Amino acid sequence: MVGRRKGTGKTGGRKAGTPNKVSGTVKEWIASIIDGNREQFEKDLEKLEPGERVRIISNLLQYVTPKMQSSSPAEMLEAEYKKLEELLENAPDEAINKIVGRIEGLKYESGRTETED
Repeated sequence: MVGRRKGTGKTGGRKAGTPNKVSGTVKEWIASIIDGNREQFEKDLEKLEPGERVRIISNLLQYVTPKMQSSSPAEMLEAEYKKLEELLENAPDEAINKIVGRIEGLKYESGRTETED
């Protein structure tokens, strides 16, 4: 069997959290190319058909916007329910009454019968 024995620590290589020099350098190079050709890129975009322009911009957006995770309606209701519970701990009495009303509405919408702690 090749490799290290169980319980033996890793030796050599990059430490955890150390960026890869090659990919970091390549990313910087690509960013400099894009930044240096920004005006030309905008001119080229203007020459494209509207549908093609939208496709290219849409493809580029994935590199600058965070990706959304899909959630079911039940998961979204649960997340809102938990946020409201957290607010209850620090809210003034008037706000608590409004929050309680919203929680009751959420319980009705999600089919909950009692509060889970």
